[in-house]
Amino acid sequence: MVEDIGGGREAEEGARGPRGFSPKPVKIDEEYEIDIKEMSQRGEGIARIEGLVVFVPQAKLGDHARIRITRISRKFAEAELVERQKHEEKETGPL
Repeated sequence: MVEDIGGGREAEEGARGPRGFSPKPVKIDEEYEIDIKEMSQRGEGIARIEGLVVFVPQAKLGDHARIRITRISRKFAEAELVERQKHEEKETGPL
């Protein structure tokens, strides 16, 4: 017979949720205003909400936009573009 002395997985799950995921700063179907600071290799805009990476298809670098969260995973979230409020084009070429 094995005695449970506590401090195992059960104790950890209580603080982090049933799957061990830490709480996320976003919720599915909620809207947020973000700034696109990076682009992914697949061409999606990347924003961060309280450190969580959020991928936004159809967003461009420099966009300030309203998004709606569509999916949340362990390390990132995905969102749809609701409204693009501004787009700052990077200038190319000599000054």
